[in-house]
Formats: sequence, C-alpha cells, structure tokens
Amino acid sequence: MKLDVLGLQFDNLTMDEALAAGEHLLEGDRPGIVVTPNAEIAYDACKNATFRALLNGADLILPDGAGVVLAAKILGTPLKSKVAGIDFARNMLSVFARRGTKLYLLGSKPGVAEQAAEKMKAIAPGLVICGTADGYFKDEAPVVDKINASGAEALFVCLGAPKQERFMFANRDALTTVRLMAGLGGSLDGFAGNVKRAPKWMIRLQLEWLYRLIKEPKRLGRMMRLPKYVLLAFRARRKG
Repeated sequence: MKLDVLGLQFDNLTMDEALAAGEHLLEGDRPGIVVTPNAEIAYDACKNATFRALLNGADLILPDGAGVVLAAKILGTPLKSKVAGIDFARNMLSVFARRGTKLYLLGSKPGVAEQAAEKMKAIAPGLVICGTADGYFKDEAPVVDKINASGAEALFVCLGAPKQERFMFANRDALTTVRLMAGLGGSLDGFAGNVKRAPKWMIRLQLEWLYRLIKEPKRLGRMMRLPKYVLLAFRARRKG
C-alpha cells in the first residue's frame, strides 16, 4: 500500500514487509529500484518536480528518517514505521547470503567499499560480494561494464542524492544481471565503521538526526530542511 506524503508515494511497510518486498524484486526480470528518502531528500523532492517524479518511479520507496514518519502522522496518514536505508541494507545481507545473491558495492571514497565489504561478510557469513568501486567517476559506462562483468544480482548505490537515483534510473536497462539496486547514501561509511550511528536509545526515540548534528555540526545547513519539511506538512494539513 502506498501513502502520499507531500507528493512522495511511500510504501507503508514494516521492516519485515520491506525485506519481503526486496526479496520479491530479486525474482523479477529487470532491475528493481529501491529509494530511501529521508526528510532532507523528501524536502528537495517537494521543491523539485523532476526529482519527485524520479523517486516516485522507484519500485520501493522506504521512509528513512523520523522527519518523514512525523510528517505522515501530521497529515493524518501515519506510516507503520521508519525503515532506515542502512537497516534495510543490513537485513538484506542475510537474504543475499541465503539465496547466494551476488552483491556489488558502489560509492564513497576509494577503499571504503572494500572495508565495508569485509564488515558485511562478518554480518552475513556466506555473503558473496562480487565487486566494489568508489564513487569518484565521471563516465558511467565503464562502471556499468564492471558491474555487468561481475555478474552482480544486487547493487548498493551509495553516491548521495540525487546522483544515486539518477544513476540507477539512467542505467536500469544497461545493467544486464542486476535484479535489485538500492540508493543508500552514506551507508558504506556506516558499514565500514567510518561513521558511527547513534546509540540504540536515540534511534528508538527518533533522535538519530540530533546525534548526527552533534557529531557533524557542519551539517546544520542541510539538516534545516528537516524542520522545513515538517512545517510543509503542517501547512498542507491546514489547507486540507
């Protein structure tokens, strides 16, 4: 079931349901696209119709962040839960390992994907990671060729929004073996251990954004989009 939250058609799923949907995409005959908009990305989508249409073209749109969940509640269309992209990715690793799915990692700085790969193999013993590439490229064609040559069936695209979404849609038909690809922002740095997540109690209380702001004060400008996004929800509710 889709829920419209300020123009984005989020899938109203629990984590378990999202994992089942992800596994279903692996069985398709073309690459399924998963996007994970948080409040910052969703705010940009509100202001950019082209980007909004791109996100809405994905097969699975997961609500990554407390801001999106709060906006949906304000609008009177509450989502079942937050489904953070990095948590979805972590849980999908076990699905890949069980199925023997080959995973390719794309993004972040040189060396990070390799570090993340080792950590992922520890999380999901038996996981097959068939290749990695950093996000510092100008020509996409050689990257696509490498992914195809690897025989990858799943692809984590960690280039940041909107670059990762544009990459996935632009190359959907050219990726011949991939059946599931997910745009996951800075998740590779999280897996590699370069960026620590908030303590579990802060995540439980939907305060992960505050932890990230404390750790990276320079993110303040970007994170101001969160309250702006919530304000848009209040305004939309008054109009409605």
